[in-house]
Amino acid sequence: MAKNKTIFVCSECGNESAKWLGKCPACNSWNSFYEQTIVETKGKDKAKNAGEIATPQKLSSYVAKETLRTHTGFGELDRVLGGGLVKGSLVLLGGEPGIGKSTLILQICDKIKGEGQVLYVSGEESAEQIKLRADRLGINNENIMFLGETNIDIVNQAIINMNPKLVIIDSIQTMYSDDITAAAGSVSQVREITGQVMRVCKSRAITTIIIGHVTKEGNIAGPRVLEHMVDTVLYLEGERYFSYRILRGVKNRFGSTNEIGMFEMREEGMCEISDPSDILISEREDNPAGSCIVSSMEGTRPILVELQALTSQTVFGYPKRTANGIDYNRLSLLIAVLEKKAGLMLGSQDVYLNVVGGLKISEPSIDLGIMLVTASSFKNIAIPKDMIIIGEVGLTGEVRRINLIEKRLKEAEKLGFKSCIIPESNKKDLKDKYKLDIIGVRNINEAMKKVGLK
Repeated sequence: MAKNKTIFVCSECGNESAKWLGKCPACNSWNSFYEQTIVETKGKDKAKNAGEIATPQKLSSYVAKETLRTHTGFGELDRVLGGGLVKGSLVLLGGEPGIGKSTLILQICDKIKGEGQVLYVSGEESAEQIKLRADRLGINNENIMFLGETNIDIVNQAIINMNPKLVIIDSIQTMYSDDITAAAGSVSQVREITGQVMRVCKSRAITTIIIGHVTKEGNIAGPRVLEHMVDTVLYLEGERYFSYRILRGVKNRFGSTNEIGMFEMREEGMCEISDPSDILISEREDNPAGSCIVSSMEGTRPILVELQALTSQTVFGYPKRTANGIDYNRLSLLIAVLEKKAGLMLGSQDVYLNVVGGLKISEPSIDLGIMLVTASSFKNIAIPKDMIIIGEVGLTGEVRRINLIEKRLKEAEKLGFKSCIIPESNKKDLKDKYKLDIIGVRNINEAMKKVGLK
């Protein structure tokens, strides 16, 4: 006999409680608990067959099969995935509304024509809306099948009957299961639906891409366990008013993580950018003060970006610091080092820093560039246009070694730069010869002298 049990679940983090709480003790969210009824079946088979006991086998006795991949038609996307979509894998794609998730997925459906049928399941848009977008993108693939449904049982039955090559679910937050009493998009629904889709598709080796909404913090909406269940997690990033989009892999069981691919949103859809460094620094003016080029590693790819800084006399008692594209606290820390170790009086200056192109960079190798571009704006002295700056800076003003320096230098050399400031410890270890004039520095004061700021 089944008996019902009532619990309260936090819609933000999935924390469970026997009674309703105004504030979640796990994530500190207010008014996030909702009631959920759980049906427990007494005496449900704990083992299907008590005589069948799983026997552990030696790992060395297993033979690893070659991973079968399907190319998406986008070289940038294949780079992030590690070579293409793995057969039977479950991929989660997240991003802000309007960033281009559905557009990118629809283009993928078109580019893999000839590989088999594609099932596009949408709980947000009608067939007419999808067709309008497909016409605008010039998509005409007879193998794309559309299903406008939110009931996961109907969706699973359609997958079993059709047995497609690729399944798209747009989006996971709109799907619901009759077995769960909670509303669509809740923690319980998202967790259960993802588990059902995973069981159906993996048992039939069907590649599945799930589109997920994000919260205001930029994380996938729903329980964190959702990211643990899938094989690959991709984030499509970018500013709403910029045309550039970055596809970032934060989890990949079949390739490297933190790899990125760059796209540009155009009228004809997502267009990949094979040489992002050239695009990001192409519109730089002649040689303004408060501008420099730095190198950041995104996965295995070096990307050169332009940093811009502006200092101005503050009109308030407390100077303002604004950072766009880097961590605000990191900027404040580096300004403090400039004041203490380089003697720049920035206590009465508002400091604004911007990463051109709408990129967000967290790598410490741009520290030296941030400090020198700030000093350049403060002293109104331009940094040489054909110079690139690379280095991490510590709290005592020392310039510390960074990794993958050879790849960064080759990228700078390819784009025509003449000189490069790097940490002295990295310069000693260089084996290859470069056309660049490589300048090694030990601390921030040496670096300022090399660029003419002292």
